[in-house]
Amino acid sequence: MAGRVLHLAAGNLYGGVESFLVTLARAPRRLEHRFALFFEGRLASELRASGASVDVLGPARLGRPWTLVAPQLRLRRLLSSWRPDLVLVHSSWLRAAAGPALLGHRQALFLHGPVDPRFPLDRLLAWLPPDALLSNSAFTASSASTLLPGLTPLVTGCPVEDRAPREPGARHAVRQELGLAEDTPVIVQVSRLEAWKGQELLLDSLARLPRAADWACLVVGGAQRPEELALLARLRARVETLGLSGRVRFLGQRSDVPRLLAAADIFCQPNLGPEPFGIVFVEAMYAGLPVLTTDMGGAREIVDASCGARVPPRPDAVAEVLARWLDDPQARRALGLAGRQLAEGLYVPSVRVPLLEEAIELAMRQ
Repeated sequence: MAGRVLHLAAGNLYGGVESFLVTLARAPRRLEHRFALFFEGRLASELRASGASVDVLGPARLGRPWTLVAPQLRLRRLLSSWRPDLVLVHSSWLRAAAGPALLGHRQALFLHGPVDPRFPLDRLLAWLPPDALLSNSAFTASSASTLLPGLTPLVTGCPVEDRAPREPGARHAVRQELGLAEDTPVIVQVSRLEAWKGQELLLDSLARLPRAADWACLVVGGAQRPEELALLARLRARVETLGLSGRVRFLGQRSDVPRLLAAADIFCQPNLGPEPFGIVFVEAMYAGLPVLTTDMGGAREIVDASCGARVPPRPDAVAEVLARWLDDPQARRALGLAGRQLAEGLYVPSVRVPLLEEAIELAMRQ
């Protein structure tokens, strides 16, 4: 009989973790997976649309302890009735919010980002360690030894769907919708609207390109929190200051990212902080785009000279590669083709989900 895995996630935001869970829900699996979320939202909707079993526990805030009571009772009832072999928790915040409901149940923590000893909820891991650790990259896994020296994370990577549009004319249709000329090279960044994703560095790099160069830039990602609204306002002002108006467009939150990637020529996300994994890099590779990012974190495990470039987080370094690729469409196509082949061999769910489930089964036994 297949083992049972209960995934515990937040559900109030949508980013790489949520994309990972939806991809898992859509893929063929040997184990039985179920999802418990604290918040109703886009993640719950997409999981249900994938045919997954979803339980919404109710909103919970650590700063408001009384809001934890009802969700913990619902989780306790779910655990008692469904009896999973493993509860796979997708952040240290969730372990704290679930609290005593998890006691007596086998738990694994999936590290979607580095463990940070400065973060109080991560420090709690040293006092109440999980039974096992899983990790999305070797970079992320390397951070665990500081607080959890007795646990070796199982590195699983992330399954990433190839959602590049297959219909002929998709590139032309998207460019028409956006009013982009067919022969204008398009640079795209797709990410959460957070400062460490490097949007401002991208703008400063674009300002260094030759004024006569023909290009357009699409920045995709919507503000989901007040600080992200403030960042968007700063970025819009920066575009005006740098004289990039009309060339840079902020498209906000989009559900058609694969179509937007199909209309682009270069993917550029010059992170200021290390990407724990980098699902979007793989998505860009599926789209046949060369990937330009900064030389840190999980990007080192995905992007190399065969499919893109990693550079220091400086405007001159980013601009140098962008200028070279803008002038050489043949080089862009060669890098994009190699990237697609690499992604197809390593990250498709048919390859990656079995590896993930093998790690989950090990976590059940550890």
